[in-house]
This record gives sequence, C-alpha cells and structure tokens, in this order.
Amino acid sequence: MLIPNIENRITLGIVAFVTTMVLLGWAAINEGGRMVALEDTFHARAIEQGASLFAANCTRCHGEDGRGRENFGPALNSPYFFGHDFFPEITDQITRLTTEQVALTAERIRPSVAADRATEIDARLAEIETRINELNAERNPQLQAAIDKGYNPQSPIRLNSVGWGGTLHAYVYTTLEHGRPASISYWPNGPMVAWSQTAGGPLRSDQLVDIADYILNWDKGDNWTLEDLFAVRQFPKVPCDPSNPLSCGIAPAGEPPVGSDVNAALTAIAALTGDAARGDQLYHGQVRSGTDNALPCAACHQAEVNGVGPMTAGTWTRAESLHDGDPALAGYTPEFYLVEAILLPGNYVVPNFSNAMQAGLGDLMTPQDLADIVAYLKTQTQ
Repeated sequence: MLIPNIENRITLGIVAFVTTMVLLGWAAINEGGRMVALEDTFHARAIEQGASLFAANCTRCHGEDGRGRENFGPALNSPYFFGHDFFPEITDQITRLTTEQVALTAERIRPSVAADRATEIDARLAEIETRINELNAERNPQLQAAIDKGYNPQSPIRLNSVGWGGTLHAYVYTTLEHGRPASISYWPNGPMVAWSQTAGGPLRSDQLVDIADYILNWDKGDNWTLEDLFAVRQFPKVPCDPSNPLSCGIAPAGEPPVGSDVNAALTAIAALTGDAARGDQLYHGQVRSGTDNALPCAACHQAEVNGVGPMTAGTWTRAESLHDGDPALAGYTPEFYLVEAILLPGNYVVPNFSNAMQAGLGDLMTPQDLADIVAYLKTQTQ
C-alpha cells in the first residue's frame, strides 16, 4: 500500500473527488462556449465549401460577385435581396396611407354611404394620393439609378414581394432544391433549374445548405449602402405582366405556337425544312423563337456531360436506339420520341433522371422552331 494510513487515504480521496467535481463543473460551464466555437467552425467550413459550389454552378446566371447578370439571373448579393430599406420612415408612411386608402375605397362603393360622407371620402382619397406622390418624389430621385434597372422602392423587401412567410435561408434552399421552372416566361436565357439530386439535379442536400450559407454570408445587416444598391446589375423580374403578352409566354398574332399535340406537331414539321444551324442557336438561347421567347434547353442539357438532364452529345443516337429496347417506348419512332420529349416531357422520363423539364415548351415555339431544333438534334450522333 502506497498510503498505509487510513486518514491519509480518506484525505486523498476527498481531494480527488473535489478536484474531479471542479473539473467537471469547469467543463460544464464552458460547454456552451465550446459548442458555439464548434458551430462557428462548422459554419465557416460550410461557407467555404458553398463558395466553391457557387463558383462552379451559379455564377453563369448570378455573376461571380453575386450581383446578377442582365437577362440571366437576379442579384443575390444585394440590399434588396436581404430586405434592407433605405427609407423605412417613408415606406411606413406610405403603407399606412395605402391601408387607409383601401379601407376608404371599400366604404365609398357601399350603396348605403351618405352623400356627405361620400364627399368626405373623396376629399380624403385625393389627399392620400397627393401625399403618396409627395413621399415618392422625396425618396425616388435618390434611388433612380436602381429604379432604372428594375428596383421597386415601394416594395423593398424581396420576401414580401414574393409572399414568402418563412426564413430567407429556407427560401434560398427551396429555390435550389426545386428550381423555378415557370421562370422561363420571364428569364429569356433559361429558368432556375432544380439542383437537388432528389429532383434530378447534381447536388446533395448538404451541398445545397452550403450554397445557402454562402449566399446568406453576403448580408451586411444595417451597413448596406446606396453604392451597393447601384452596383446590382440585375434585379428580380415581375413573373408575368398582363399588359405584355410576351412576358406571359403568349405568342404574337401571326406566329401560332406548336402546342402540345405530338401527332399534330409531327405533321406540321414534316411539311417544313429544318435548319440545323438555327436549331443550334435556339437550343443554346442565342436567338429567340418565333414566339419571341428564349428557350432554356442548354440550361439543363450540357454538351458532353450529364447534368440536370441527359447530355446533348449522342441525343439522336440514343433516340434511334430508343434506349436499348425499353418496352415503354414500343412503337416510337426517333422523331416521335424527340418531339414528345420536348412537348410532353413527363410522358417518358429517362432512367436515372427526374422530370425537371419545363412544361408547356410547345407554347414558346412555332412549328418551324421545333423543326429546326429536331434538325439540330439529328446532328448529335456518337
């Protein structure tokens, strides 16, 4: 026995116990700080990984600095995206006046409103309109450079503009996960595609989180400046302007779209001569279709590597082989296969891919456009 005396053993035991409890207490007290440090380290690593993923996948449309590319994609590194209002007092006043305006207008149209009250309402509505114009005249000149590029100072918070009730992080993540297929109607160089592997894209869920963390790291809080606003190259677009039929994908008079009837489309293009060179340009968004739309083909179909959709190279070879006798394609001709894939992409989905194609592409092109694209795809042999 190293310590033969029982009293000394007891003393040593007490000291050891107290020392252990002190160490455990110290660890417990500092556990919160340690976890915060670990979370900060993990978050920093996620941002770093997100930066690499953003550079590889997102800069084509959103720019290397995240300030957008004209007619490709909106800015993410922007005070508007993060909901910074440079004139909150004016915005609050306009909001209150607009709320009162709506209430008074609803009262004014009631059949039971007295004539005197109607006169009072009309006078107040005129005052409100004048005051709103004065407030806009006070604020807008300072923002004119951004307004000229599409900024709407009357709706300075992006999430409010789109009616999103969740967090900004959730908005970014779900956009990456599911894409915005309908955005083909207002982004001429292609819609926001789905990047998640669950939707046919190339990225894992954790990689989508990393990209979202990187994008949100651009937030400057209250330190955004007007110079940041003016540096934005592309603001988000209004999805569809009823006064402009083209923005809603409606063909102009005299240029009827091909539609979604595959057999009718095949009959129509059989009477036409397809121009493979123009089909190449249509496919890659270099020229607009006969309905004045830019087609999004190349956004998902890369030249020689599988992306969100199958690669372009070898398309006609695969159409001729009809995917090695897949029974789902029994009776198909190569032309029917290609036309159906374009007009009704959900009818047959290539194995190992999900249907991420924009529906309604037939409404964005004429029969001649379709004939040209098919002629181009026939050049894609292995």
